[in-house]
Amino acid sequence: MNRDRLKELAEEDRFITGIYNYCDRWCERCPQTSRCLNFSISEEKFRDPETHDIQNEAFWRKLSELFRETLELLEETGKKWGIDLETLDLEKAEESIAAKKEAAVNHVVYRAAESYGRLVDDWFRKNGALFSLGTIAVAGAEVAIEEALEVIRWYQYFIAAKVMRAIRGKAEDDGEEDDEFPRDADGSAKVALVAIDRSIGAWGVIPQYNRFYAEGVFEIVSLLKLLGRAIEETFPDARSFIRPGLD
Repeated sequence: MNRDRLKELAEEDRFITGIYNYCDRWCERCPQTSRCLNFSISEEKFRDPETHDIQNEAFWRKLSELFRETLELLEETGKKWGIDLETLDLEKAEESIAAKKEAAVNHVVYRAAESYGRLVDDWFRKNGALFSLGTIAVAGAEVAIEEALEVIRWYQYFIAAKVMRAIRGKAEDDGEEDDEFPRDADGSAKVALVAIDRSIGAWGVIPQYNRFYAEGVFEIVSLLKLLGRAIEETFPDARSFIRPGLD
């Protein structure tokens, strides 16, 4: 894909601006891939089946090409805005980023999100091998236990990553009076809350599959609920944040 094709795609009306900023990156399960510019670029770039193999040299070659083309477009856009990427004070920027990252890592909400990720690993080490694939009736629908486990695993570390972004964004926004635009921190917190909601739903399938797992699952769900409340208290506008094309 050349630069002209990238520009041509970006100008198509079917794409929802910014839809990929607050999604869960799970394209295989997203109902809006046809409206997402990022997804369409990837599909055009990697439509050859062999490039789907992460070990394939062609994959990394095309990925590097796409990265280079994107940087070129970024530089062009920066010049239009009067920004020269070559003259930015990167040392000062790196110091600021490092300080904010350290504060975020020590934030109690982030530590709780990280604890959840470790707890999931512990639970699967103890119980994962006991599962055999099958389906059960939940709320009148057939639910594959494999799908529930897939949801849990997908969001296991994703929650902490989005919490980290939200906390760092909040640190950057604090002290700034700008109610005209939604805050990125609230958007990131919203995605974390969506991931928590879906994870709780997936965990809820497991005890119905086998009551043997109920006690351990309830402990994990309790932690998720506490984490969700902590995020809502830290980011009171997160639930009301409207994600483009997704809410």
